[in-house]
Amino acid sequence: MKCRMLLLFLAAILMTAPRAQAAPSQLKANPPVASQSLSVPILLYHRFGPTVADGMTIKTSVFEEHLKYLKTNGYHVIPLRALVDYYLKKGPAPAPKSVVIVEDDAHKSVYSDMLPLARKYNIPVTVFTYPSAISNAKYAMTWDQLRTLKKYGFDIQGHTYWHPNFKRDKRKMSPAEYEKSVTLQLKKSKDKLEKELGGSVDLLAWPFGIYDDHLLKRAAEIGYKGTFTIEAHHAGPRDSVMKLPRYLLINADQGKSFARILEGSAPKRNLAY
Repeated sequence: MKCRMLLLFLAAILMTAPRAQAAPSQLKANPPVASQSLSVPILLYHRFGPTVADGMTIKTSVFEEHLKYLKTNGYHVIPLRALVDYYLKKGPAPAPKSVVIVEDDAHKSVYSDMLPLARKYNIPVTVFTYPSAISNAKYAMTWDQLRTLKKYGFDIQGHTYWHPNFKRDKRKMSPAEYEKSVTLQLKKSKDKLEKELGGSVDLLAWPFGIYDDHLLKRAAEIGYKGTFTIEAHHAGPRDSVMKLPRYLLINADQGKSFARILEGSAPKRNLAY
């Protein structure tokens, strides 16, 4: 009887041993659900109008169709800051079907066309601004208009000081001149926006989507916590907060084209920025 009980005991141990060994590899193969499911398209707009004046103009009516589609199909436009906070481990992962909307250059049509629609559909927007144009260039907004945007919940962030082409500057300038220019573009922009509008400017969109390891390092040293490129894919768990991707939208992104961008299945394309 004792021998039989001993054999049963040993058999039980042999049956449970493989399961104990399999458990760690099974856990390792399944990372947290939040990081698995993170997939957020950042939609980048530039300017709006009744007609397509250039490659970066989207008809105001098309922009409203985008907002209608998002609302009708269960998408949620979240603040860019909420996505950044997730990467900085300051907030939870965005819910499924989250979308971010941003604009580059602070074009005057943001005030005349984008603001009314953002208020109508109650969506958050981040505007990446280069201060040299504000209250100066005919195509840009004024400081008072930017203050009005902030009043209605828009987040105003950096886009360097005068929108340089860093790749071209690096070829033409001496190393010392280039380093001085990079510091000016990144720091002066941040300082000017904070002085004029208040609040913290710690996010940066790279002009023309141009960046490299040195620029990323300088941006972090100057105080930027997140920077943004123009690379057409969803922000996911493997992306770095210092080079988050954005979809550059054009007026042709309507109907199925827009839907495929949101789904992450849009074909690759080369755009002349």
